[in-house]
Amino acid sequence: MRLSFHGADRDVTGSCHLLEAAGKRVLIDCGMLQGSHELDAENAAPFGFDPKTIDFMLLTHAHLDHCGRMPLLYRQGFRGEVIATAATRELARLVIADAAHLQDEEMQRRARLNQRHGGNHVPPKPLFTLVDASNSLGLFKRTADYGQPIGVAPGITATYYDAGHILGSATILVEVDDGGSRKSVLFSGDIGNSGRPLLPPPSTPAQADFVVIESTYGDRPHRPIDQSVTELLQTITATFARGGNVVIPTFALERAQEILYVLHHAVAANQLPPSVKVFLDSPMAISAVDIFEHYPKSLQPPIIAMIRDGEDPFAVPGLRNTRDRADSIAINSVTGGAVIMAGSGMCTGGRVRHHLRYNLPRPESSIVFVGYAGAGTPARAIIDGAKSIRLFGEDVAVRASIHTLNGFSAHAGQPELVAWHAGIRGKRRTFIVHGEERAMNALAPLLRDTIVEIPQLHSAYEL
Repeated sequence: MRLSFHGADRDVTGSCHLLEAAGKRVLIDCGMLQGSHELDAENAAPFGFDPKTIDFMLLTHAHLDHCGRMPLLYRQGFRGEVIATAATRELARLVIADAAHLQDEEMQRRARLNQRHGGNHVPPKPLFTLVDASNSLGLFKRTADYGQPIGVAPGITATYYDAGHILGSATILVEVDDGGSRKSVLFSGDIGNSGRPLLPPPSTPAQADFVVIESTYGDRPHRPIDQSVTELLQTITATFARGGNVVIPTFALERAQEILYVLHHAVAANQLPPSVKVFLDSPMAISAVDIFEHYPKSLQPPIIAMIRDGEDPFAVPGLRNTRDRADSIAINSVTGGAVIMAGSGMCTGGRVRHHLRYNLPRPESSIVFVGYAGAGTPARAIIDGAKSIRLFGEDVAVRASIHTLNGFSAHAGQPELVAWHAGIRGKRRTFIVHGEERAMNALAPLLRDTIVEIPQLHSAYEL
């Protein structure tokens, strides 16, 4: 049995791992590297394996950095079966289709720029097309239920456990019987941050021989969610009193829905006025709300009860969903008293960049970050104190009030990662992935009763 690593190795994004066992080649995730335009070439680089030879892909969840290169995998010859939970399959359709649209829009933008500058440069080709995206989605054949073993191939069984990260997310235990030798490999996917209002805490399988664990926040804990909720509401109140807007760069899956639930609860508890204006300026997030309501059993009991009783947990009286681009542009005529939620969460693209352009220079406004900001992203630059950032070819001054509320993170903090790992019996070797090197190095000495490895990109290990 052989395990090799082809993404999110000493890096946070691009998760991709290959398990070769029982005569089959099983890929776990195939995500996109995210952070800046400089990653275009890295996303287009060879996978480190031949896509035509992959028999199965087990998808942990629908975030772009775990499923985003599926269309490229298809384009290069992958015709195997993709297995995921039902909710992940629905969300992945949104994410992958959106990624293809963004690729197309970016290529058109670059072509216009090229024409404007004399047409002397050949614009790069998109990573994949809408056709590639559509075809790759046709490879979803079976769905996995939490806790129910599914036969992947003769000698290979996979069991999906609720990772508590986003709707449908899973930790996957792969068990292999290869000629009488039985071994198991546990892929954490992204482990959820316990105590959040929408999703249950992550489940931990009882035993595994080998563990692949994420380490996004391997170097620090999170603040409790209730403290972050209090700070968010205080920030909204103070910003409105100054006559400004609150801009929240928001990941479309789970984070947007969680913030809507917090605002819903705050209005119901008279912590915010019913007249508060809330803009959800993300077509993907709007569609994801509908998918959340299709899978109430995956949510926390209080949310299930609300939906059962006919109460919409994501409804805010002043909520305006803006799918249309013209409606999105119109938001920037609102000078104060609005909460504006838009993607992308790391400000690398999407509609939030327009709202930053209008609100960053305004001392009366606030920018609130509620998720991870990778190195080299505009979000990280703002959080780290940049005096200006480059948006749409111009330098935009940072004068707004900046807040980082990591209690909203969908990732487990360091103590939870350590506790999750400690609950697994029989682990011989642990591989740390999906984190910046400082986070990996901080987490490694805390993982007990195992040999710890931090793989390099394309490194391989015999198990």
